[in-house]
Amino acid sequence: MEKLAGLMDLFLQPGEFIVADASYKLRTLLGSCVSITLWHPATRTGGMSHFLLPSRGSARRPRRLDARYGDEAMELMLDEFRQLGIDPLQCQGKVFGGGNMFPGVDHPGGLVGQRNGEAAISLLGEHGIAILSESLFGVGHRQIIFDVSNGDVWSSQIAPTAAPSEGDLL
Repeated sequence: MEKLAGLMDLFLQPGEFIVADASYKLRTLLGSCVSITLWHPATRTGGMSHFLLPSRGSARRPRRLDARYGDEAMELMLDEFRQLGIDPLQCQGKVFGGGNMFPGVDHPGGLVGQRNGEAAISLLGEHGIAILSESLFGVGHRQIIFDVSNGDVWSSQIAPTAAPSEGDLL
């Protein structure tokens, strides 16, 4: 962790989540993965997930929740808010990611990013959390920065560059 401009700067890896106070700035890099951010304005507490798949897809309940899956990451974040005495219904939600990292390639079973984004929207709706903004889908990856002190989230989408052809190599 590195301290920047008075805030603790934390980078989330795929499959991680955090609930933090106003002293944090949270960052992540998303391709087909999706990040849900939750912010509680009164306490200036925020949560961020970085999930890879919408769910495990099995009917059997896991013994331990895993933040690599959207539904479980959401449960983990909501539990942390509740442990802090914060009602998740009072949080503001934002959703990012779900990019197509391989445009022009056939995706049997559909695009993972599309499924992730749709799951995130559905999860927030199921839990009654208002979605203030979203930046989903498209081509390429996104850099996400969440300033927990004020609830601002910046999203910058970067389209993939074409691989150089043999004639372009020097």
